[in-house]
Amino acid sequence: MAKPHHKLNVWQRAMAFVKDIYQVTARFPEEEKFGLVSQMRRAAISIPSNIAEGAARNTHREFVHFLHIAQGSISELETQLIISKDLGLISEESCQKIIAELDEISKMVVGLQKSLTKH
Repeated sequence: MAKPHHKLNVWQRAMAFVKDIYQVTARFPEEEKFGLVSQMRRAAISIPSNIAEGAARNTHREFVHFLHIAQGSISELETQLIISKDLGLISEESCQKIIAELDEISKMVVGLQKSLTKH
């Protein structure tokens, strides 16, 4: 690919977002350690991981495939954030702020997908 994954803005932003999710879920109750905490962290980690894996592939088509997987993880994490809010684990304000950042990452992933499918 044209750029190594570590130079992609979307990968950098997704990496920073993982840290945010770890900080938020660190405040969840202990009984959620193997429930929502684990699921949310894995979904968050999956986003930059799939961007990186796609960038390492040989074709744009393969890269786009992994970006679709990252997009699925974004949707999964958004759902888990809403569940966390509904269960009172995070505030409405915090949920909205996190989802807004997730939406920005999603737009960047979609933009990258579009740029790759033009080739």
